[in-house]
Amino acid sequence: MQLITVRIEKPEEINFIFGQTHFIKTVEDIHEALVSAVPGIRFGVAFCEASGKCLVRWSGTDPEMIELARKNAQLIAAGHSFIIFLGPGFYPVNVLNTIKMVPEVCRIFCATANPTEVIMAQTEQGRGVMGVVDGFSTKGVEDEAEINWRKDLLRKIGYKL
Repeated sequence: MQLITVRIEKPEEINFIFGQTHFIKTVEDIHEALVSAVPGIRFGVAFCEASGKCLVRWSGTDPEMIELARKNAQLIAAGHSFIIFLGPGFYPVNVLNTIKMVPEVCRIFCATANPTEVIMAQTEQGRGVMGVVDGFSTKGVEDEAEINWRKDLLRKIGYKL
């Protein structure tokens, strides 16, 4: 067995959700869940099939996000993983619970816009996702000024009253 990492390739501001699932029906069910949850959502989803033809299955509503999803799924190439790229102005916080409720979804590894590396085990059989490195290491503890900044930000963008 060998441990390898794959860096998610995307524009800095683009959010994505990366997870594990268990069935080819995932692509259609995630697509339906997203368009039902947020009217007009722009996204691309790709799923790495783990049996049969072992293809990257894909769908979406935005050609650029679809291409990002397909490209990154091919780089990851770990069976039964999926990746969703959300178009500008769309965020995981608005769809994450919806995705978690899709019957085929087993787990979510991350939902972020941060630079991300996927840590995988490579065996003779294939690849398996061990986890992710989401963003950077912690540099300290917030003080009162940072607490106020955080609270103000959440109110400014409409997530808290």
